[in-house]
Amino acid sequence: MKKCLLLGNGGREAVIAEFISEGYSLYSVLPYENPSIVEAIEKSNGKYIVGSPFDKELVSNFIKEEGIEVCVVSSDNLLQDGLIDLAKSLGLKVFGPTSKGAKIEWSKTYALDIVKKLRPEMVIKNFCIENENELEEAIKNYNDDEFVVKPEGLTGGKGVKVGGIHFKGKAEGYEYAKTCLNESGKVIVQDKVEGEEFTVMALTDGENIVVTPITFDYPYRYENDKGPGTGGMGCMSFANGLLPFLDKSDVDQCASLIKDTINYINRDSKEFTGVIYGGFFKCKDGIRFIEFNARFGDPEAINVLNALETPFTEVMEHIFNGDLSNENCKFSNNCTFTVYMVSKEYAVSKAKDPCVFKLNTKAIKDAGLKLYFANSKKVGEDTYTSVSTSRLFAISSVGKDLEELKKQVYDVIEKAVDKNLDYRKDIGNIYVH
Repeated sequence: MKKCLLLGNGGREAVIAEFISEGYSLYSVLPYENPSIVEAIEKSNGKYIVGSPFDKELVSNFIKEEGIEVCVVSSDNLLQDGLIDLAKSLGLKVFGPTSKGAKIEWSKTYALDIVKKLRPEMVIKNFCIENENELEEAIKNYNDDEFVVKPEGLTGGKGVKVGGIHFKGKAEGYEYAKTCLNESGKVIVQDKVEGEEFTVMALTDGENIVVTPITFDYPYRYENDKGPGTGGMGCMSFANGLLPFLDKSDVDQCASLIKDTINYINRDSKEFTGVIYGGFFKCKDGIRFIEFNARFGDPEAINVLNALETPFTEVMEHIFNGDLSNENCKFSNNCTFTVYMVSKEYAVSKAKDPCVFKLNTKAIKDAGLKLYFANSKKVGEDTYTSVSTSRLFAISSVGKDLEELKKQVYDVIEKAVDKNLDYRKDIGNIYVH
């Protein structure tokens, strides 16, 4: 059995760990003992050490000492920092882009430049700004707050701010854009457009792509899409792999851009394999590009991998062999449904102390549901604590009837989850704008 190193420790990595452990022996360098990842490692007779996955000397020594053959990275910061580059330099087969390949996520201006070359008609009018004079001139194009501010670099899904929602008035938007500019030397100001937001995620071997079921994400903190943007409060997908406001031609158009983008990035050397994730708007006058991610989304990974019919490690082998296709990477005709649990303060205010909570894991598993820990670790019998200010854990289900899945998940939350935690109670509703 091949030995596979997984780096990263959130809910996304928890579900990846589960499916890797079904075909490979799983290894990891964990900053804390994520219960889901530890369980998968132990199930596969693998091994983990506690330490920083950013410590390249530590990771390198672990790879050599354990004779690891495969490396999977699906964390934006670790990709930017070049952990896939390190694994490749040691001769491992890799699932994930190099730092150069991941630049489509950690540099929004770079991604926009590519799309301007490949599909200029899909680009929303924007200003790529490098100094305060350019910012002042760009803001003059708007009468009020009808614009969007995008930081140049990684923000964990929390940095993009939309006028009229996240900031009120031109002056407030200008101040936020100036803050972003001062932090990284670049900021993007973009027209605010009307349309339905959606994502298209695809697995790739560096040349071929296979589009996953389209998921509907809930990126706002509170019901009815109110409050600040977050890393995602929940996610669902439908049995037909589409969303009510999309048809196959919409997805095909996005997939075509994604495939051309992969070919563009890999034109000189193979910098990108793994997962590419495109954000789009469906507008009255066509599809518009928002951004690229260079890895699985979170919680989207939970939904997509639970809908995967082909064993994930077989898909990985086809990626390594360069022969990925719709014939050897198949998805079931099931619905998926995921809800994230968070602290009351999540995305709203800074907690003074870690969030300690009770969780009846047996009740969740007895109900036939999946549990994926994110930023949590075990401190006692059915007792856990947060290890950061991010999301705590996700509960997920898969099956034929979406309404039944919703009922299962929300029922078990009422019975098994600490009442001091918070979650959105409207996951499963489709919000159109």
